[in-house]
Amino acid sequence: MWKRVLDRAGIREPRLRRDYTEQRRAVRRFATAEYAAARLLLPAPLVPHVVAAVAFMHDTDDRIDRGARDERTAALAEWGGLVHKAFDEGDSGLPVLRCLVRTAERHPEVRAHVEEFLKGCEREVAWRSIADEEELERYVEQYSLPALMLTACLLAPAQAGARAVFTGGCHQLIRAMQRFDFLEDLSEDVRAGRTGVPSDAVARHGADLTRPDGALGRLVVEQADLADSDLLAAACLTEVVDPSYRPFLRALIGVQHLRLDAVRRAGASLATRTSGPPAPAAAALLLRETLARPRRRAVS
Repeated sequence: MWKRVLDRAGIREPRLRRDYTEQRRAVRRFATAEYAAARLLLPAPLVPHVVAAVAFMHDTDDRIDRGARDERTAALAEWGGLVHKAFDEGDSGLPVLRCLVRTAERHPEVRAHVEEFLKGCEREVAWRSIADEEELERYVEQYSLPALMLTACLLAPAQAGARAVFTGGCHQLIRAMQRFDFLEDLSEDVRAGRTGVPSDAVARHGADLTRPDGALGRLVVEQADLADSDLLAAACLTEVVDPSYRPFLRALIGVQHLRLDAVRRAGASLATRTSGPPAPAAAALLLRETLARPRRRAVS
């Protein structure tokens, strides 16, 4: 039961319990698979804080993803002001920020990652295309990785050496995810006038991103192979975290393999449609990891 999860996380104030419950509903709605993985596979005391971090990331992205560049820049500045005010005052008129502040009180490392993420949002607001691998790496380092670390920092090991391996694995994981994010959303991004597939790779293959032909198919294969290498290397994450977090990370990485497989199957057709992991396969993966745990919990 969700009420028991809040109890185990030490969230007892009625208003905050309502706030976390509201964020839980939002995350379950827009990130169903991720919510299910966290709820089923992470220790209960951590789940509300993961929910709070994911909800904040999504709310931020939603606020800065609409309108022209000037409008998005203004929205980011306004939002950053509200976030800093919430931290300074320890409260906010917005439930998502009240939860974020409480989560940062319980997990102080979150605050620094919030700052890095907000700074990285400046790049997210500004980009229209990715020129080459170097620019893709800068995008990942400045925006994608800070976004992931909002939640990943909650799972990070305390020992310095293990933490360095963990951060490196997160970098490889999110670089892979970002690469096939750009492939999955290729048709939508092209219609919106921007694309994250490196322009030099597009030119090298002579691909037209609006045409599902052999050149685009070869480009997809190349980008998928690069993502696959990073995804395989990211398996190190399960070796350095607390054992209680390993089922969740195995499931998370497993779902990314399903996404990548779907991208490969879609190939050049990504010019005209989006891609994603098959829901039955993702559900089966979560079920396997859940049944492998000593204790079982129901999603609620």
